[in-house]
Amino acid sequence: MGDMENPELDSTLPTQANAGDQGKPDLDATIRTNLEDTPSDKTQEDVTSPGESTPGKAEVTAQPGVKAPSKGKKAKKNSKAKKGKRSPWPILALLGLFILLLIATTSAFGGYASGIEMRKGAEATQIVARVQEQFNLGLQELEQGKYNLARQRFEYVIQLDPNYPGVTDRLAEVMLRLNATATPTVVPTPTVSPTPDLRTVQQLYDQGQQYLANGEWSNAIDALLSLRKADPTYQPVLIDGMLFTALRNQGIDKITHADLEGGIYDMTLAERFGPIDAEAQGLLNWTKLYITGASFWDLNWEQAVYYFAQVAAALPHLTDGSGMSANERYRIALIKYGDQLMNETQYCQAMEKYQLAQTLGNDPEAAQALVAATNGCNTGSTKPQPTPQKTPKKKP
Repeated sequence: MGDMENPELDSTLPTQANAGDQGKPDLDATIRTNLEDTPSDKTQEDVTSPGESTPGKAEVTAQPGVKAPSKGKKAKKNSKAKKGKRSPWPILALLGLFILLLIATTSAFGGYASGIEMRKGAEATQIVARVQEQFNLGLQELEQGKYNLARQRFEYVIQLDPNYPGVTDRLAEVMLRLNATATPTVVPTPTVSPTPDLRTVQQLYDQGQQYLANGEWSNAIDALLSLRKADPTYQPVLIDGMLFTALRNQGIDKITHADLEGGIYDMTLAERFGPIDAEAQGLLNWTKLYITGASFWDLNWEQAVYYFAQVAAALPHLTDGSGMSANERYRIALIKYGDQLMNETQYCQAMEKYQLAQTLGNDPEAAQALVAATNGCNTGSTKPQPTPQKTPKKKP
């Protein structure tokens, strides 16, 4: 009986064993979990026994049923986060490079434009100097009777500047003298060469300043043009300003002394070096209107009245080479235009022109024409109406 197996005892043994194991962690399962979560590239030094502690690191205790976090997955997440955030420095560097290139391009363009303006100014002054020099030489040769040389000089001046004042008149004079000569002499073609100026650049500059201070505009222009010819790079901005001042003031002097064409020419040259002021511009405009009105003289009195009415109101004493002021030209043009209207039987309009002419100056002929125009405007006939006479009464 004692060797017989007790089924009840056998059934209770596993239960007790299981009960005794409760509360103890499944050590084998925990070790397997840690081994699976450990990265493959982990070194031998990073692995410690359960009973040992790693200095400098927090001790991690495996809990039953809790899986330890994977360090490999965290590393991958951190690398992805770093890739998502790009540094802004390359963009800023490209932007700065673009700005530098833009500044360099703008500076280069500005320097190029400035160089072109300086070159144009130098060319203009060289042409002015050449034209003036050849014209003066032509005048000397004309006085000396060297007509062929003078003709070539003046033709050369016209080729460079057709509007140079007086050159066409001098060329016409030379041609008349050449045609009047019975046996023209054959003269070889001269070689046009400028007269050398032995003065230094500094001497020319000092003389130009002194001439400007004394109001000797022509001498100042000659000295400055000689300086520019000797050394175009010598203070170009300052020399341009001095040439502008001399040409502007010389133009005004010529206009006020009845040389209207010469004054216009000098003022036009001054405009090549800079904008002229309002006073000089106004004088230039009125002078051009005077010349335009004079071009209609004896050809179209209506147009002459139109232009000289404007000039006489602004500058009544402006005079040209004829010696007639703008006011006098306006008065004469009014009378001539009135005569034209009288011939066209437009008496009332003629009367207005005669009346306006009388306000500018008393003229006996214009006064008689005014009477005839008034009669024609009132009655339609220019003949004076007879004054009615009283008939005497007969005595009874």
